[in-house]
Amino acid sequence: MKKGIYIVFMVLSISIANAQSAKSLLDEVSQKVKSYKNITINFKYTLSNPVEKISQETRGDVILQGNAYTLNLMGVHQLFDGKKLHVIIPEDEEINISTQSDDDDNSITPSKMLTFYEDGYTYAMDVEQNVQGRKIQYVKLIPIDSKSELKEILLGIDKQTKHIYKMIQMQHNGTSVTITVNNFKTNQPLSKTLFVFDASKYTDYYINRLD
Repeated sequence: MKKGIYIVFMVLSISIANAQSAKSLLDEVSQKVKSYKNITINFKYTLSNPVEKISQETRGDVILQGNAYTLNLMGVHQLFDGKKLHVIIPEDEEINISTQSDDDDNSITPSKMLTFYEDGYTYAMDVEQNVQGRKIQYVKLIPIDSKSELKEILLGIDKQTKHIYKMIQMQHNGTSVTITVNNFKTNQPLSKTLFVFDASKYTDYYINRLD
């Protein structure tokens, strides 16, 4: 009986230590991200669902400054000034305008993509990989909300720079989304109007105001 209790105690101790190590690493990443005035990222985006025979890969880029961001992905340009989100679709000559708040839901928006893990997840250290000489430590995140569409997230962190290298989102329906960072720049000189929507550039576009 005592042996069984000891084993349970050891397992719990290891689990707690694992979680504390994961939290410590994530805290370092968060502090590093918040120390930058702005961040520019070029990335590869992969969407996969073997059951539905879906496999898609493309590239994108995002510039983050505070809550504001500008994102280019799949031919669509998103511009968020901190209050209003403008989704510009050149192929359809259409612009959707809506009010967005980081508190609306649990989705991982571009403005939260480097800090989303701070709330709403349990975490544990996962595998470590060597990627072209870089040591990438993965942390497994599991949503606390049992109704979440996400099953788990694997966050790959460069142990030297404390920058996020890869994020793998796995959903309960078998869909996985992988974002791999190809280029990560910080504190770049940015135009003061970078996050300001200029309607004069889209005079021929249909404007769809969603709120």
